[in-house]
Amino acid sequence: MLDTQAQALLQLMVERKVPAVNTLPPEKAREFYLVRKALTQPDPPPVSSTTDHGPLLGGVNVPIREYRPAGVQPADTLPALVYFHGGGWVIGNIETHDVLCRQLCQASGCAVFSVDYRLAPEHVFPAAYEDALAAFHWVVSQAAALHIDPQRVAVGGDSAGGNLAAAVCLGARSSAQPPAFQLLIYPATLMYPDTPSFHANGEGYGLTALAMDWFMDHYLPTREHAKDWRASPLKATSHAHLPPALVLTAGYDPLRDEGLQYADALSQAGVDAQYICFERQIHGFITMGRVIREAYTAVDVCALALRRYLGPDGSGR
Repeated sequence: MLDTQAQALLQLMVERKVPAVNTLPPEKAREFYLVRKALTQPDPPPVSSTTDHGPLLGGVNVPIREYRPAGVQPADTLPALVYFHGGGWVIGNIETHDVLCRQLCQASGCAVFSVDYRLAPEHVFPAAYEDALAAFHWVVSQAAALHIDPQRVAVGGDSAGGNLAAAVCLGARSSAQPPAFQLLIYPATLMYPDTPSFHANGEGYGLTALAMDWFMDHYLPTREHAKDWRASPLKATSHAHLPPALVLTAGYDPLRDEGLQYADALSQAGVDAQYICFERQIHGFITMGRVIREAYTAVDVCALALRRYLGPDGSGR
């Protein structure tokens, strides 16, 4: 059964004739996504500090916002989460995910680095992936100056951000210091999926199949690029030797099955992967705490996993 609060939100969107993202040009879709934040997201929780960085990575300026939890001293060495926002590789930015990053920072005790990667269609694949990978390596390389432990740096993201986090783990697998953990919140792991959930939940639950096609068509130069593991992490030839993972999905989400398939691929490759499905929820719910109470539970689950896997022994226990 669909969560009653999610159902009420969907009904309100119908009554107010909220335009579908795929009916808007990207610029308008971005504006609308940012405006909608105030209607569904809770008030931003306080943290001890935020710092905006602007490193030049591969010749590209990539804005990164750092959050440090309340109660820590500036020189305290913390574990860290490098976070990639959702938005279908086309919309979203640091501001649309400011509240979630604050929540994860405060609840987990980690420093959080939110990455404002380049968006399509102005910057098509693999630009977002390249920015995400470079941002992870920058955080690790600057660990001493940032007062973080380079051996306890996780990556994470929701939706398109989960796609980027999974791809970064694959791309950084053989690096000197790969990610310590991956937090994948209803990740897109397969471009142009043909899964039962994509068809069953592709209309009437917020994110639609038409919207996903709109996102993917803007992001990928051609459909042939869908075969590239940097775009479709599920298509990687091997998922072995990747960091431990928490994969979180929603029952009424078109992306549910590809999230489950990715968790299964990790487990089959010998990776410590946990999978949790919020069966009654819709895509995007974790950022909707003002109207969907279960969002807070999801944040707590993510924060607990970060605490466990980025703790002193990194055992996940």
